[in-house]
Amino acid sequence: MAAAQPGRVPPPRPHIDHPRGGPTVLRIILGTQLRRLREAAGITREAAGDAIRGSHAKICRLELGRVGCKERDVADLLSLYRVTDEKRRAEFLALARGTSTPGWWHQYNDVLPGWFETLIGLEEAAFLIRTYEVQFVPGLLQTEQYAHAVCRLGNPQASRTEIERRVELRLQRQALLTASNPPRLWAVLDEACLRRPMGGRGVMVAQLRHLLEMAQLPNVTVQIAPFDLGGHAAAGGPVTILRFLEPDLPDIVYLEQLTSALYLDKRDDVDHYLAVTDQLSAQAASPRDSQAILREMIRAMEP
Repeated sequence: MAAAQPGRVPPPRPHIDHPRGGPTVLRIILGTQLRRLREAAGITREAAGDAIRGSHAKICRLELGRVGCKERDVADLLSLYRVTDEKRRAEFLALARGTSTPGWWHQYNDVLPGWFETLIGLEEAAFLIRTYEVQFVPGLLQTEQYAHAVCRLGNPQASRTEIERRVELRLQRQALLTASNPPRLWAVLDEACLRRPMGGRGVMVAQLRHLLEMAQLPNVTVQIAPFDLGGHAAAGGPVTILRFLEPDLPDIVYLEQLTSALYLDKRDDVDHYLAVTDQLSAQAASPRDSQAILREMIRAMEP
């Protein structure tokens, strides 16, 4: 069977040279493009790995956007995939250079684990972020004092300076919600995370008021899954789903664990979590009723 012509794979589009999400998004786009070229040329990952003095595992990581890529490696892969047009090669090499450009969050590398760095880049690139939380208010909606309490709880041995750095990073992440052309945030909060008094009564009252304020933004939707809902499909734990306008970026499910995270992008996995979040959103209190619940909780907690 004749291999497909690599020329049919379109080059990277100029408008993605500097996308929201920075190097994280560029790595995923470059990896996707290189995978398409490899498959169109009928070349295995093993052969591609040999061409760049690596392994098939390295090619797999590159194609998934997990790592940056050296220009020399990209040039060697383009030659292997029979991409000879100089303009097309230049576009791919420019994209490769962008994958090593640090994002703003790199200044927090001292408190930023690698598995979480990917989420920040994806948040910046997303046009829709759907999240369900059961234990804490989502990081994008936390007040400074609430974030302090959460960071101290999760890092009991950390110094005061480290805690301050973690909180500062969290507040920097939140800036995207009020930036120009912000993503839409659709958050469903289990009532349990609102009843847990992180930081004390005063901190929680301020946090609940902040949720009410954020829910007034046109791009933010807040729903509460009350206790009387009983069991529901998302009972296993927190879930975040990110959706993008860029066609080379698939929907991604983010599942955070204690010291790592899973990023799922297989269609079956994403469809399953989308169905779960759709069902949960339908069962939870409406946005208007959720705001009434928040007001009632504030009244009950105020002195």
